[in-house]
Amino acid sequence: MPDMDVALKDAMQVDGAIGAALVDRGSGMALGVAGGDKDFDLSVAAAVNTEVIRAKLRTMEMLGLRETIEDILVTLDSQYHLIRPLTGRSGQGLFLYLALNKDRANLALARHQLKRIEGNLDI
Repeated sequence: MPDMDVALKDAMQVDGAIGAALVDRGSGMALGVAGGDKDFDLSVAAAVNTEVIRAKLRTMEMLGLRETIEDILVTLDSQYHLIRPLTGRSGQGLFLYLALNKDRANLALARHQLKRIEGNLDI
């Protein structure tokens, strides 16, 4: 099974990938990052997207929804941002984050590939 570095490298092979991170939901810290640049700080994105997950979990609790989050999609003018909480025992409290260039990405395929990466990830 791939480790974190291999998983992040695989995420960067998704068409349109700008950056990817494996993030600890408890602290908001990126455990590993790939891609990004001086104008796209993946550590900042990791911390802020932790708040997105927390807000969604609070909303689900308030609504009495007893389901798990498969993924969260944020659509911007030029980008897709995918947030995928890990479901395996070894990944509890972690999530994968993938930012994509909207013009170059196939959203359905990217979601499928991120699910596959999650399934193969061994932490």
